[in-house]
Amino acid sequence: MEVKELAPKALWVNFAGLNAIPRASKKETRVIRFMVDFGHSLGLETIQDSIGNVVIKKPATAGMEDRQTVILQSHLDMVHQKNSDSNFDFDTQGIDMHIDGDWVRAKGTTLGADNGIGVATIMGILAASDIPHPAIEALFTIDEETGMTGAKQLDPTNLSGSILLNLDTEEDHELTIGCAGGIDTNTIYNYKQQAVAADDLAFELSIKGLLGGHSGMDIHKGRANANKLMNRLLHDALQVLPLQVAAIDGGSLRNAIPRESKAVVVLDKADEQSFKSFLAQFQNTIQAEYRSIEPGLKINAVPSELPSHVVAPEELKKMIYAIYTLPNGVFRMSPDIANLVEASSNLARVIVKGGDFITQSLQRSSVESSKTDVANAVASAFELMGCNVSRSGDYPGWKPNADSDILRLMTELYRTTFNEEPHVNACHAGLECGILGAHLPGMDMISFGPTIHGAHSPDECVKISSVQKFWTYLLKVLSQIPVKS
Repeated sequence: MEVKELAPKALWVNFAGLNAIPRASKKETRVIRFMVDFGHSLGLETIQDSIGNVVIKKPATAGMEDRQTVILQSHLDMVHQKNSDSNFDFDTQGIDMHIDGDWVRAKGTTLGADNGIGVATIMGILAASDIPHPAIEALFTIDEETGMTGAKQLDPTNLSGSILLNLDTEEDHELTIGCAGGIDTNTIYNYKQQAVAADDLAFELSIKGLLGGHSGMDIHKGRANANKLMNRLLHDALQVLPLQVAAIDGGSLRNAIPRESKAVVVLDKADEQSFKSFLAQFQNTIQAEYRSIEPGLKINAVPSELPSHVVAPEELKKMIYAIYTLPNGVFRMSPDIANLVEASSNLARVIVKGGDFITQSLQRSSVESSKTDVANAVASAFELMGCNVSRSGDYPGWKPNADSDILRLMTELYRTTFNEEPHVNACHAGLECGILGAHLPGMDMISFGPTIHGAHSPDECVKISSVQKFWTYLLKVLSQIPVKS
C-alpha cells in the first residue's frame, strides 16, 4: 500500500503531494506557489503576504455561519536532515516515504511530518464538501524551523478569527497551551595556524549513530550531543598525546541535537599505536555511559590525507576549554509546572576550518529572564577566549492560559470521544503561538496534533492510527465551535 492510500485519504493524499516538493526553511518558493495554486484551484480567497505566508479563506458550511471564525495554522517548511551515507538531494527530490507497520517513515531522511501532517490536514478540510465547520482562515507560515520569520513578519490584517488551532504538537494525547521562546547564540573566532611536518600522520575521527532529535522536545532525554562528545574526545586525547587538530565539522541544524561530528587530527608516527589504544579505551568508556540511551553510538578513525596546517596549540586549548565549559542540555527545570524544562541550551554546530572557529547554539526558555541567563552563560564561555559573539532569531514564549474557552471545549470533547483525560501541558519546543499571539491580541489559542517521533532527525516517523485519531478529534472540535459573542 502507498502512503496516499491510507485513511483518512483526504489527509494522506495531500501529505504525499506536499512531500513531493522540496521545502527547506528559507527555500520555500516552490511550496508557497503550491499552496497558492491549491487555494485558487478550490475557488477560495487566497492571499500571499509580503514575507510569503499564505492565507486561504473558506466560508462556513450551511448552518454554521453564526460560529466564531477559526484560524487553522501550520508551517510550510520542514527540517532537511539526512544520514551521512545517504545520497539524497533535498533540493531536487521529494521525500521517499514507506509504511512500516503503524508508522510512516522516510528512507534515510527526515519525513516532514513536522509540520507537513498539519498542513495536509488543513488542505483536506479546505477541499472537503462533507465536513461541517465554521468560517476558516487557513494560515500557512514560512521559515518556522530557522527563525520563525513568517510568524514574526505576519500581516495580521489578513486575519479576523478569534480562535487559533495550531496543528504542530507531536503527542496525540496532549493539548498544549504554552511553549518556550528561543534565541540563537552564534560565535566566530579567527585562530592562528601552524604548518604540519611532512612525515606526520592524519586521521579522520567520526562520531556517528546518535539519536539526535528535536532540541526542545528531546533535550531532557539525556541523549548525547556529538559536538560535546567530540570535544571531550579531543580534550582527553591531549592529556596523553601531542595531538593536533586540522578541522572539525560537527552537527547540522540549529534546532537539532547533533547526531554526528568529524575531525581531522594529526600526530607523530611514533604515537600511532598509543592513539589507537586511547581511542579504543575512550570508545568503551563512552559506550558504557550511554549504553541504555545511545545503542548505535560509534567512534571511528580512518587514515586521511595530511593537511598543510593545524590549529596552533594554544588556540586549540582555548577552543576545547570553551566548549567543555559550555552549558548544554537542561539548564533549569520549571519550579511551577511539573516535568517541564524551563531553560536549556543545545550546541548545534561546531566548525574549525581554514583559520575560522565557528559555533551555533540555540537557547530556549518559557521564562524570558532565564532565557537571557542561559544565553549569557553560553556567550561568556566564548567571550572569555576572545570570540565575537552575536545573537539572532529572538522570539517570545507563549504564556499558558488555563482559563481558555477553547481549552475547556477541547478537554470535554477529548474526554467524551476517547474516554480518557487529555494531557494539558506547556512544552519546551518553540511554537509559533507566542509570536502569533503578539500580532493577534486576545486570540484564544491551543496546539495539538498526532504522534510524531524523532522530529528533526532521519528517524522521524508519524503514527498512522494516531493520525486517524487526530483527524476524528479535529472534525469534532470544528463541529462544536461556539457561536459568536
